[in-house]
Amino acid sequence: MNTAVKRTLRIFLILFSIFAVLVTAALAYYFSVTAGVRLEPSKLTLDTSYMKLYDKDGAEIVSAKKQTATPYKELPAHLPQAFIAVEDKRFYEHNGFDYKRIGKAVLKNVSSFSFKEGASTISQQLIKNTHLSSEKTLNRKLKEFKLTRSLEKRYSKEQIMELYLNSIYFGHSAFGASKASAFYFGKDVCDITPAESATLAALVRSPNRYSPLKAPDKCLSRRNLVLKLMREQGFLSQSDYETAKAEPLPDRAHESDENAYLSAVYERADELLASRGRRGINVYTFYDKDVQHTLSQQSAESDYSLVVRDNATHGIKAFYSTCGAIERLPASTIKPLLVYGPALEENLISPLTPLSDSRTDFNGYSPDDCGGATGEYMSVRYALSHSVNIPAVRVLNTLGAERGAQYLRKMDLEIPRDDYSLALALGGMKKGFTLLQMSDAYAVFANGGTFSPSSFIRSITDEKGRELYRFRPEKRRVFSEDVCYIMNDMLQTAVREGTAKKLRALDYEVCAKTGTGEGQGGNIDAYTMSYTHDDTVCVWMGNRDNSPVNATGGGLPANMTLAVYETLYRGRKPSAFPACDGVERVRYDLSEYENERRIVLADPLAPPAESGQELFRKCALPQTVSTRYSAPSIRKPVISVKNGTVFIELCQTQYYDYEIKRENRNKSVTIYKGKYTKCVCDNSVQAGESYTYTVTPFYKGRKGESVVLPSVRVEKAQTLPDEWWND
Repeated sequence: MNTAVKRTLRIFLILFSIFAVLVTAALAYYFSVTAGVRLEPSKLTLDTSYMKLYDKDGAEIVSAKKQTATPYKELPAHLPQAFIAVEDKRFYEHNGFDYKRIGKAVLKNVSSFSFKEGASTISQQLIKNTHLSSEKTLNRKLKEFKLTRSLEKRYSKEQIMELYLNSIYFGHSAFGASKASAFYFGKDVCDITPAESATLAALVRSPNRYSPLKAPDKCLSRRNLVLKLMREQGFLSQSDYETAKAEPLPDRAHESDENAYLSAVYERADELLASRGRRGINVYTFYDKDVQHTLSQQSAESDYSLVVRDNATHGIKAFYSTCGAIERLPASTIKPLLVYGPALEENLISPLTPLSDSRTDFNGYSPDDCGGATGEYMSVRYALSHSVNIPAVRVLNTLGAERGAQYLRKMDLEIPRDDYSLALALGGMKKGFTLLQMSDAYAVFANGGTFSPSSFIRSITDEKGRELYRFRPEKRRVFSEDVCYIMNDMLQTAVREGTAKKLRALDYEVCAKTGTGEGQGGNIDAYTMSYTHDDTVCVWMGNRDNSPVNATGGGLPANMTLAVYETLYRGRKPSAFPACDGVERVRYDLSEYENERRIVLADPLAPPAESGQELFRKCALPQTVSTRYSAPSIRKPVISVKNGTVFIELCQTQYYDYEIKRENRNKSVTIYKGKYTKCVCDNSVQAGESYTYTVTPFYKGRKGESVVLPSVRVEKAQTLPDEWWND
């Protein structure tokens, strides 16, 4: 054997030895990693495969696991066909691994220098969903390989498909095709159409991204792709394909008692867990079973939503909706957030600021009130508590729509710049907000001016108790504490005597603002936004399609709110709102306010009935003090002469005493001294004489400034001829 051959043989033996060592090491590593891995049939069912949910007290939300498994033979043929078409077209041919597809995926990933292309079969997906996490690691892949082989050996293809369709997640808390069909289509899975099967198959890649309720355009595109693949693979005829393609997507959820709440929990958990997967996960929520039950027991002839938020933890205790978390125009509920709160913060107004309720054209925008403008002046407190429109527009006109929108932005309420107009004061905008967003914003007033986005989830742990997530609310200052104290007080006025007076039966502090949005043909939105120091309760009524509802904000939504509070505080009362050092309750001069529309501090000596009381920020107290009683003063009385009698009409407060003196030929005589009377008559004058009168006011012995009246001359009294009646 020559040297070259020996060298070649030696190299081959070395390479073979290295290969053998590598193979042995790989096998050893494989068996080491998968040594304790066993296929567990019990995990292939939904009840033990996915995350567990717990309420605010740590008790498991049992109904979160409810699932009806549908046997394969009862499923419509087009349902598994839809999944095969888009997820695993060689499902019935391979033994759990589609090596041809794996090869293509590897080539694409290598050529693109990425790992975006996957090649998981339905069998692999079932194993990953029920036995493993979604982490992209070698160890996880090795375990998946072993378990998938075991699955294929133990179960038939029909059994694997049945287990897969009964356990896969379809978004909005819907696990399994049966629950997903009920949620999205309101029907039994046995009765769904080919288009609906394709919709379900379109969802599984990313339920949040392709939800027909959240992203209908993306869902439609993906669904039509599934239908196209079904047609190409012979599962649909051309006519059936065309019919299915023309079928519309579902546009509303068919909610159950807890679906809205659990949907939000699952969606948020998906975002937080990302690739971690859901198996063996414990999710601790703020869920309050009793309050949720009360929400679910409400009824209306329209769509409606209710949310209850804990102001201390910023957790959502309960949420119910017949149409999901849809965005709606906020109507007048935007006024405290966009108009009055910011204007108070900027010291442009106080609760006492007089506002005109007269129709005005604001550069082409001429708002009106429900029932028409009164043409009168009213205080900010009255305008807000009675939800009068024109005064709110006047305030926003002074504040500026852009400045008001800046405050909304701090509360995560975004308004596009092309929406900036005075119509915002009444909720006029293109898009609107969800009820959950609005509840977060209203909680700002209860929390002393700080904004904290709410959460359904408190924490998440894995099967070993290791914490994967904990809700740590951020805090963002929006309003000052004194502004919130004043706003809370004004919104309590809305409960006592304003548009939210259906809540006045509650014997504790409740703040509320109602809102009613009008559309063509009637009201389309009705709100009651309310809060105590402890909780925020918000209710909306309307219809998803904007058809009219027979309701106003102060009507049925307020009744629903009352029912929620009765459950929330059964046998107890919420905490009182804390005092605020930055606010002072002051007395103001009632006469100046009502007659002159001036805010003047009351004279310390003023009678109680001649002054009102109102809250002011200490940094913006009125500076002028009335001296109406400490230094009595009057407007000049009216003097006249008729038929030889002098009449002096007093036009000042009834609390004054008056002294009236008459001067004639350097002689002064007091003709009246005593309490207020509307008119003083002097008939002890002589014709042909001139007289000068001086009127001096007194209050509790304090002499005021004397007023000298214009001199008058008394003419001879007119006499009538004898027997004038015969003329």
